[in-house]
Amino acid sequence: MELAHSLLLNEEAYNQLGEVQKAEFIFDWLRYLEKLLLATSRSDVKEKQKTLVEQLLSLLNSSPGPPTRKLLAKNLGILYSIGDTFSVYETIDKCNDLIRSKDDSPSYLPTKLAAVVCLGSLYKKLGRILVHTFTDTVGNILKAMKSAESQGRYEIMLSLQNILNGLGTAATPCHRDVYKAAKSCLTDRSMAVRCAAAKCLLELQKEAIFMWSTDLDSVATLCFKSFEGSNYDVRITVSKLLGTVLAKAIISKHPGTDAAMSDGNVETRPGSTDVTASQHMLVCALQELGNLIYSLGTTAAPLLQDSSAGILDSVISVILHPSISVRLAAAWCLHGIAVATPSYLTALVDRCVGRLAVLKSSPEAVTGFSFALAALLGAVKHCPLGIPHGKGKVIMTLAEDLLCSAAQNSRLSAQRTQAGWLLIAALMTLGPAVVSHHLARVLLLWKCVFPVSPKDLETEKSRGDSFTWQVTLEGRAGALCAIKSFVSHCGDLLTGEVIQRLLPPLPCAVDLLTQLSSVLKAYGSPLKTPSIVYRQRLYELLILLPPETYEGNLCAILKELAADLTASDIQVAASAFLLPPLCHQDDLVILSPLLQETDHRFIEEQLLLGNGIACGSLEYDPYSICKKDVLGDSVPKPLPPVLSVISSAIKLFGVVCAHVGEAQRLLILEQLLDSIKHTKGARQQVVQLHVVSSLSSFLKYLAGSKGNLGPEEMRRPAVALVMGALESPNPLLRCAAAEAWARLAQVVDDGAFTAALAQVSFDKLKSARDVVTRTGYSLALGSLYRYLGGISSSQHLNSCVGILYTLSQDSTSPDVQTWALHSLSLIIDSAGPLYHMHVESTLSLIIMLLLNVPPTHAEVHQSLGRCLNALITTLGPELQGNSTSISTLRTSCLLGCAVMQDNPDCLVQAQAIYCLQQLHMFAPRHVNLSSLVSCLCEILLDNSVLVNLCSPYLLLRRAVLACLRQLVQREAAEVSEHAVMLAKDNRDEFTPDANIREVGLEGALLTLLDKETDQKLCHDIKETLNHMLTSMAVDKLSFWLKLCKDVLAASADFTTVTCVDTMQEEEGDKGDDASVLTTRNDDKSYPFTNPRWATRVFAAECVCRIINQCENAHSAHFDIALAQELKKRDSRNDFLVLHLADLIRMAFMAATDHSDQLRLSGLETLLVVIRRFAAIPEPEFPGHVILEQYQANVGAALRPAFTSETPPDVTAKACQVCSAWIASGVVSDLNDLRRVHQLLISSLTKIQAGKEALSHLYNESASTMEILAVLKAWAEVYIIAVERHKSHRQPLKTMTCSEESVRNGSCSSDGLLDLVHTDLGTLSRLWLAALQDFALITLPSEFTSQLPVEGGAFYTAETSENAKMHYYNSWALILHATALWLTSTGFVVADPDEGASHLSRPVTPTSMCQGSSSGAVVKSPEDVCTDRFHLILGSYLRSEGLITRFKKEYSKGISVEFLCSLRSDATLENIMACLHALQALLDVPWPRSKIGSDQDLGIELLNVLHRVILTRESPSIQLASLEVVRQIICAAQEHVQEKRRSAEVDDGAAEKETLPEFGEGKDTGGLVPGKSLVFATLELCVCILVRQLPDLNPKLAGSPGVKATKPQVLPEDGSRLVSAALGVLAELPAVCSPEGSISILPTILYLTIGVLRETAVKLPGGQLSSTVAASLQALKGILSSPMARAEKSHTAWTDLLRGALTTVLDCWDPVDGTHQELDELSLLTAITVFILSASPEVTTIPCLQKRCIEKFKATLEIKDPVIQIKTYQLLLSIFQYPNPAVSYPYIYSLVSSVVEKLQEVDKRKPEDITELQVFQECIKVLEALVTVAEEQHRSQLVACLLPILISFLLDDNTLGSATSVMKSLHDFALQHLMQIGPQYSSVFKNVMASSPALKARLEAAIKGNQESVKVKIPTSKHPKNPGKNASIQLKTNFF
Repeated sequence: MELAHSLLLNEEAYNQLGEVQKAEFIFDWLRYLEKLLLATSRSDVKEKQKTLVEQLLSLLNSSPGPPTRKLLAKNLGILYSIGDTFSVYETIDKCNDLIRSKDDSPSYLPTKLAAVVCLGSLYKKLGRILVHTFTDTVGNILKAMKSAESQGRYEIMLSLQNILNGLGTAATPCHRDVYKAAKSCLTDRSMAVRCAAAKCLLELQKEAIFMWSTDLDSVATLCFKSFEGSNYDVRITVSKLLGTVLAKAIISKHPGTDAAMSDGNVETRPGSTDVTASQHMLVCALQELGNLIYSLGTTAAPLLQDSSAGILDSVISVILHPSISVRLAAAWCLHGIAVATPSYLTALVDRCVGRLAVLKSSPEAVTGFSFALAALLGAVKHCPLGIPHGKGKVIMTLAEDLLCSAAQNSRLSAQRTQAGWLLIAALMTLGPAVVSHHLARVLLLWKCVFPVSPKDLETEKSRGDSFTWQVTLEGRAGALCAIKSFVSHCGDLLTGEVIQRLLPPLPCAVDLLTQLSSVLKAYGSPLKTPSIVYRQRLYELLILLPPETYEGNLCAILKELAADLTASDIQVAASAFLLPPLCHQDDLVILSPLLQETDHRFIEEQLLLGNGIACGSLEYDPYSICKKDVLGDSVPKPLPPVLSVISSAIKLFGVVCAHVGEAQRLLILEQLLDSIKHTKGARQQVVQLHVVSSLSSFLKYLAGSKGNLGPEEMRRPAVALVMGALESPNPLLRCAAAEAWARLAQVVDDGAFTAALAQVSFDKLKSARDVVTRTGYSLALGSLYRYLGGISSSQHLNSCVGILYTLSQDSTSPDVQTWALHSLSLIIDSAGPLYHMHVESTLSLIIMLLLNVPPTHAEVHQSLGRCLNALITTLGPELQGNSTSISTLRTSCLLGCAVMQDNPDCLVQAQAIYCLQQLHMFAPRHVNLSSLVSCLCEILLDNSVLVNLCSPYLLLRRAVLACLRQLVQREAAEVSEHAVMLAKDNRDEFTPDANIREVGLEGALLTLLDKETDQKLCHDIKETLNHMLTSMAVDKLSFWLKLCKDVLAASADFTTVTCVDTMQEEEGDKGDDASVLTTRNDDKSYPFTNPRWATRVFAAECVCRIINQCENAHSAHFDIALAQELKKRDSRNDFLVLHLADLIRMAFMAATDHSDQLRLSGLETLLVVIRRFAAIPEPEFPGHVILEQYQANVGAALRPAFTSETPPDVTAKACQVCSAWIASGVVSDLNDLRRVHQLLISSLTKIQAGKEALSHLYNESASTMEILAVLKAWAEVYIIAVERHKSHRQPLKTMTCSEESVRNGSCSSDGLLDLVHTDLGTLSRLWLAALQDFALITLPSEFTSQLPVEGGAFYTAETSENAKMHYYNSWALILHATALWLTSTGFVVADPDEGASHLSRPVTPTSMCQGSSSGAVVKSPEDVCTDRFHLILGSYLRSEGLITRFKKEYSKGISVEFLCSLRSDATLENIMACLHALQALLDVPWPRSKIGSDQDLGIELLNVLHRVILTRESPSIQLASLEVVRQIICAAQEHVQEKRRSAEVDDGAAEKETLPEFGEGKDTGGLVPGKSLVFATLELCVCILVRQLPDLNPKLAGSPGVKATKPQVLPEDGSRLVSAALGVLAELPAVCSPEGSISILPTILYLTIGVLRETAVKLPGGQLSSTVAASLQALKGILSSPMARAEKSHTAWTDLLRGALTTVLDCWDPVDGTHQELDELSLLTAITVFILSASPEVTTIPCLQKRCIEKFKATLEIKDPVIQIKTYQLLLSIFQYPNPAVSYPYIYSLVSSVVEKLQEVDKRKPEDITELQVFQECIKVLEALVTVAEEQHRSQLVACLLPILISFLLDDNTLGSATSVMKSLHDFALQHLMQIGPQYSSVFKNVMASSPALKARLEAAIKGNQESVKVKIPTSKHPKNPGKNASIQLKTNFF
């Protein structure tokens, strides 16, 4: 194909090709030429123009196909418009000659048509240049039209349209002739010709004034004529013509207009009476009003409040209209109003109930208001806030009243009966929570409505009259409908018991069904409709019930169904409604657009109604007004009873036939087959339709339930029925029959049978010549393998493909081609990879047909598109290949797409887009993204269509968006760029509606989203925008934020903004932020004009998404200083924090809107902004944050949410924002904070009265939601206040507070606590009540009977299920706050009354299970505390244990219960709150004593925490859990100590041996798993340690082949967890008895030393890793444990500790010859800890002592000064140990090493600070020796030390030139000499006397440095600091 890409046609390459390839080659060349001509210079074109014209004209004679001739004509036009025009007249003459030719053969037709198209294109492009020739041309064309067939007429009309377009006013002489020709074509039998004529006339009316003046009347008449027998395309095009002409006439005020507008030809003119006209008007007006308000949502509230408009009064007044249609329309309108504005729902229900009660004697009022109530009750499920629970009772009572009073007045009997049952049916839609309370009454009414026995039914028959039967049937049908409503809406209540109560009336209902015909005979036609409705209701109910419930009546029901389906009096064939559900969705596309979704669905359905095809309408079934499956604002459209009974019978037949015996089944099928044979004509078609539908339904049910057809004889009638339908003239029936054919193969599931069915199709297709048979069987062939997993036989595939190829080329019948090609697409899908051998031939066939089938046969092109799509799917990723064959296939696919893209039919274009989408998925590199995006944008944003923003075809728009959605997932940025480029290439034919240049594709899509109404399309637009936002928002931040801001600002109500100003003025500071929200350029045009609220909500959600995207991007997005710096460096840099003002503004605009949904989105945005930006400091004002300047705006955004008329969900969200704002710490000034705080106080006041105080507009659970939101908000504020108060009490942090303290007079942390403190009394009561409610509401179902009847403090018993969710959302923070409050009071109850909450209905813990007497019980403070403690913590024991405790403590504790049954969706926030609550609780002695004394409770709690640690990976949760574990162990320790203390006191003088053993392990030392607190703790700690350090697991460590791993430094989180676990382990011995401690000691030591070994990594500067420090600390705790010295455990401990020390010593020795690189200092420190902390017996045995000394010696040998410093420090602490037995051996062995080290100074002077420190540490060690030495040896030591110190001194000469290190050493030595001299003066004197040299040196130093000593002594401390600090640190940590 590359050979086709040249300016001139490559004739050599062209001539070598076959016929099909030639057509492809020409088409590809012409496509390329079109682009090339526009890009080539004019001179180059002129140079080749002559040859090019000749080549193009020669193509006219080569029979070009429709797409080719269109391109050929286009290229000629472009060529002449760019090059010379002198030869254009010759070209026009040539074309005219071709048209005049007398050759009428079919082969010459394409040439004539091509000439016609060329003329149109030339005149369109060259316009007035050709003005002299146009009269001849038009005359010639019009003359040719007289003899032209439909294709010719079609092309001539389009050509004339182009000629008129090009010539403009110059064409006036021919206007009348063209008008005359187009008029005749407007009523042509070909629909395509009608469309073309309408387009031609649309062009003509631009200049032909007569069309909208003198001839307006005839144009209108003509248009209405054109509508007769038209299709959707014609209606769209002609409507556009008529609308345009009438609009022009009105604008020009022409007198002819009125006549046309009231034209007698208008077929939709009002009926004969004014009443019906006004009735239709009212129905339309009410439906439109309902839809309008529905779409406005809560923004419609001001309209409804406007008394001058009186909307509600007007609608309610119409409810009494005499016409039932109007009454129903008014009811539906109220439904729309209620869904839009939920606050009106309750009031409307009350109003209707009141009116119904007053006007009970008016039949219109009874039906009208019952309809209204039913519609309103149906609206409740769309309103999350619901209606008060009590309304259900009101409705039930009203319904009972109506039913009971029905018999009192015969004039009202029927109406009251219908109304009563309608209300009960509507009541069922409220769901199980409401219905359960009324179920018994409903079941009683249900039981009473039917006779008890068949005998009573017989009596009834003989007794009644026609009217009585009418009322009876109405009542029974109503009862059936109510029960059906119950079954479909209250599935949870359908228990076995309820089903048993439902069943008794059913047999009687079926009996009545069987006797209806005799009743009808007796009482005549008035009963006809009631009896049909009764049948329908019974069938509908039976469909919903399990067939087992009526198995005794199956045969009787089947008989009745057969009679209904073949009844003799059925006239209407309703295939359009019965069959689509039974056809396969993929097959419906081959039928007319009648069944396709369009924007004008409603009008199209009305049209069907007008054509005698029954269409849905509310009056056919008023019960459907409250159905649950109604979409959005669309009115329910039930079918007429005659049809809906058939529809229900067909569905039920499928179910019943599958459950009867096989003999019965065979009988019924044969009976149905006979019934078709015995009828004739139109009736036969109707019966056949019903019978085949029933069979399809049966087969579909069988397949769905995995059933089997039965014995072989069943197959014959089934096959005969389906074959009959496959040959039916009704295309829909053929379609359903093909699906039944496939289902038949599926349920028989036998290869031979399937092959036989295929053979039947082959035989029929080979022999039949009629269109019907060929279409039916070709589809049957394609469908056959649909449910069998595909085609597996290549021979069978070859046969199918051969036959379908032949059929698809049958140009005499487009229908056969359409069906055959569709079938081929199904075969391609079924064959999968097996089809590869046919791919090339099929593709050639498709391309050949695409290039040759006339555009008038759009349906053939659609099927070709489906085939191409199937082929692309079959090839799949192979399309990416580079081989020649694949490349050719790919080129052909792209060519096919191009042909379809140019097709005028929208659905063919949609197929092209689907194909390109598939190609892009499999071979993205080979799809030209630029041209694809251009094509999509042109369709999507084509401004020329007035009907909608874009293409009038919904399916095409859906295809475009589905494709865009896929493209932006991969290449969002490229797609966006291509769209903008397209807009910049100002093309004449493309004028986008949304200005892409300004708002980009994203803005255009937002505009589209605002105008679209189709749900699926809107969903795709949102998804597309979301993908674009995800990949591009961070890079195009300003652009996206501006888009969102424009959408929100375009509709913002700027009256609300003024409040910000006033607030700023109060502060005396009109800041910038006020102007941010109030200034708006009025002169600037906004790209979005008043977007709908749903679009604005989406924009607000986008803002939140943008913030989230920025979180994962550059840190500068949330750092203003960094952002400003980077912005300065490069102005293109853009960061979110720089747009904070805009974010606040957008949140403010949304939060203060009229739309409740938008307010919720705005508050959510505000919340996100506060959370993300609260901590960002303001660089210009240190100590402040950037959000502080916006506090006025935040307050102003929140205030409207706390007004009385605000719905609870908005207030609840606002409370969350309030608490987040206060807790964020943005505002430090209490006066500023008070504004927002005041809002919370107002809410608190409002909720104090409990559940009764709040609004009665909504369900009680909405009040619960609001109350809990307020309490949760306060809880969050209190928690933060307490945390801040704690952190400010720590001394380090008090400094930061000083600035504020000066300004405020107090520190803000305490201030916040003071703010809350005022209301703490009230809050604590409410919190406790809420927690108590939560404890009750979450109890297992077996305790339901013990719960209070009236509910809890904040929920009612009836709405407990709905309320649960709200408690789940808020309990955790409330729990934490309550625990903190109880902690702050220390569980001291100041006022006994405080325990009983002062709520309107206090539920105290004791009142739950003790009946009424408990009211008199006054609790002791201890009881109150215990109750509260158990409420928060409680005991978690299942089954019997729980029940016994339940009576005592009334509830599982909330914390334990929650942590016990952690669901996967439990939030981190809730778990942390729960753990913090437990921590707070255990901070106080009283709860600790409770836990300590109840070991089971402690163990249970530990097990629960263990489970939390196992199931939650979050380090913060695990750390918090460990902290609780530590507190539990401390509580147990305290308890054991207390018991020991009290025992000692009690026993007084008794011998200690006789004291009982306290602590775990008692006398035996045994710890029982499950009963031992210590064991549970060990399990938990091991779990933590082994997770972080797997090598600690002995199984792993001991296994062969596992090498010792290097020590590792854990990450910070891991280190903290390990340290915490070790801390807990060290506390455990204190909880045990001596024997118990012996049991656990090995484990604890193993783990502690294990951590030391695994993490002893060498760190710079001799530091110890945090885990090593923790293990040393733990080791110290263990070694110094009292148990080590207790009499009973002393020996065992000593042995075990010696073993542990040996283990530490062994760590030095290489394992398996590999050196482990452990840190010697860590190990040496561990040894030192042993020496200093363990009892001397452990470390003084010679073998261990010897090894320890060796380790010290070895370490001192290491040259690293840092190690030496640390070693000397450790030695110092050992030498100073008070017990000589421990310290002396070390002194004896190691002192010589120290002295040697000091003597090195003379030889090797210290060169740096660290070496200096080594010497200093040595001196300290020697000095320490002096102090610890015995008196007699001390003088010798001093005598030894003095010469060393004096040797460090420098004389005058050397001092000046010495290094700073040597000077420091000199100073250090001198200082120490000055101290020692006076201390040991006698020794000092002796030494000086014996050594004059030393004395002289010392004196010289003292003399020479007298001055400098004074100065340098303080400075000389500096070098000592590091060493000194380190030793202090070590002492603090471990010794």
